[in-house]
Amino acid sequence: RKSLEKMVVAQLAQITRMQHDVIVTMANVIESRDGTTGEHVKRTSIYTMLLAEKMLEKGLYKEELTVQFLENMRNAAPLHDIGKITIPDAVLTKPGKLSVEEYETIKTHAKAGADMLSKNMNQMVSPDFLKVACDMAQYHHEKWNGQGYPKGLVGEQIPLEARIMAIADVYDALVSKRCYKEAMSFSKAYEIIIESMGSHFDPSLEPVFKLSCNKLEAYYANTIA
Repeated sequence: RKSLEKMVVAQLAQITRMQHDVIVTMANVIESRDGTTGEHVKRTSIYTMLLAEKMLEKGLYKEELTVQFLENMRNAAPLHDIGKITIPDAVLTKPGKLSVEEYETIKTHAKAGADMLSKNMNQMVSPDFLKVACDMAQYHHEKWNGQGYPKGLVGEQIPLEARIMAIADVYDALVSKRCYKEAMSFSKAYEIIIESMGSHFDPSLEPVFKLSCNKLEAYYANTIA
């Protein structure tokens, strides 16, 4: 009986690893389309965990930040931009400023990503994981003041996992070189994030970001070294 239990545990662990590998591979393929690399996928996943770690230290949202929630968030983070697969290359890789119409096209990736995950992964993963993944994909461009997309959610209407991902995603986008922009300095990116607390980002996460910024910088520097 004990041998059978060990076998089941080992098989479940193997399945979990395979699922994670498939998720990361999918995310890397999608990210490569707009000139970014797989490192962006890894970094945003790590960033969400660094932020969550400081949230726990500060006693923020401790009832929501369960071990399982954190694990789901870490594993789902690479899928936050999966909806980009639906965006035409001419728009996704455009080096200059987007037109109003092109920007509206880009904005569709959030809902498209959540729809794709909901339809194609519901038999592969747990309902809890699927909810976190869909929320991160659909709502990571929402803003605290309601000026984001796709639904214009306000404040805590935005799921916590998406509010955390919003900071991780914007920070990495700012300090990274993209087809449409040069990399920004860490200090400038820090200023922008702080200035956007209460408008773009959950203001309760400002001290968390401040406490995490050195680790964010260090991790980014290591991935491009």
